[in-house]
Amino acid sequence: MTHDPQLARLGLFDARVPRYTSYPTAPHFAGGVGPGEFTHWIEAVPEYSEVSLYLHVPFCRRLCWFCACRTQGTTSDDPVIAYVDTLKAELQLLKRHLPRGVRLSRLHWGGGTPTLLSAPLIEALAEAVFAVAPMADDGEFSVEIDPNEVDDSRLDALAAAGMNRASIGVQDFDPLIQKTIGREQSYALTRDVAEKIRARGITSLNADILYGLPHQTGPRIADSVQKLLTLSPDRVALYGYAHVPWMSRRQQLIPSDAMPTPEERLSLFETARKLFLWDGYVEVGIDHFAKPEDGMAKALKAGTLRRNFQGYTEDTSPVLIGLGASSISRFPQGYAQNASGTAVHTKAIRSGAFSTHRGHSFSGEDQLRGRIIEALMCDFRVLRSELLRGFNTTPDRIETLFQSAAEAFGDMVRVTDEGFFIPERARPLTRMIARAFDAYDSAKAKHSAAI
Repeated sequence: MTHDPQLARLGLFDARVPRYTSYPTAPHFAGGVGPGEFTHWIEAVPEYSEVSLYLHVPFCRRLCWFCACRTQGTTSDDPVIAYVDTLKAELQLLKRHLPRGVRLSRLHWGGGTPTLLSAPLIEALAEAVFAVAPMADDGEFSVEIDPNEVDDSRLDALAAAGMNRASIGVQDFDPLIQKTIGREQSYALTRDVAEKIRARGITSLNADILYGLPHQTGPRIADSVQKLLTLSPDRVALYGYAHVPWMSRRQQLIPSDAMPTPEERLSLFETARKLFLWDGYVEVGIDHFAKPEDGMAKALKAGTLRRNFQGYTEDTSPVLIGLGASSISRFPQGYAQNASGTAVHTKAIRSGAFSTHRGHSFSGEDQLRGRIIEALMCDFRVLRSELLRGFNTTPDRIETLFQSAAEAFGDMVRVTDEGFFIPERARPLTRMIARAFDAYDSAKAKHSAAI
């Protein structure tokens, strides 16, 4: 993929657009979805169906400066122990409303730092989860692991609980970059943790790496990627660092004048991309890579790749239930988000109610437009036949939507009798093209850079 001058003319290097892990995106969630709606949506889950479950652990021993997630630092285990008690109570509340026979197609522990939990807390939390719903036969239990905050006892506890996929945050291996972003983590430590994970029979390993970091150059990101490849991760998320110091105060510690330009960011992405492709990885969507035998690569080939709040997924369950402070749930009826503050969330759960405080109920063309955006983000195409088969719409309406987007991007997209397509040369524009199908005003939301 070469740098096309038309990318600049269309505004790629200036635009700020959503990542489209949901539609509508979270800034458009509002009141009107509360504990009552959340409870009704849970009760409407079909009996003996499969759902995804996400547990958010918002605590970290240290707050990495680059991170814009909702986390809080702690040097004591006391708030962590109390929070796990709240999660256990929330799980019991879920159990009272979840229809019988439901199993988990996916279970993910994210954060923050889930491996901040001690081995006994890991065991207790896993026991509480599986008392609500067991894993499906082919279910996946994944956990985000910080190599700086894990030991043998915690890895043993996770393996015993059934973790079968681990996700390691790498970001970058360059010492200067690590120091600048407040995340010092040596290659040797990361390698040792990866080896310990695999030694426990956990064969599926994910890794996250960032491009667009301060002081990052082509040679530096190439060195980090090559080090990462020696760990042989099954899939890699190559995320663009979102420098949003107006939203995340800790990012104000990162010098803005050390940031690469938008054009340099694209070059950094291309450098990393080529290395993954040369090593035999399959390119998945706009920022993921997977070994050909990995489930994500298989889902891409089968046309079943999906997108959720964790990025790309092969999980096709229509229900994702998020527990813990700030977690977001997805149902066929809409989205629901828990209270962001740990204290507010805990107070609600201890009173016997979910902490749902905002969300979005689907209406109008939400689901149609959402599927168009998801298909473009996953497959760089959307077929007319799928839209006519799955949604209450007409050929004329689909044509209107397609042509409106085509007018904005000209020959960078293709509209045919079969559907709407984004050619390879235009794929850096994918998020911008997806925005052309977004009916909500994104001007007020301060999104991350398009590249």
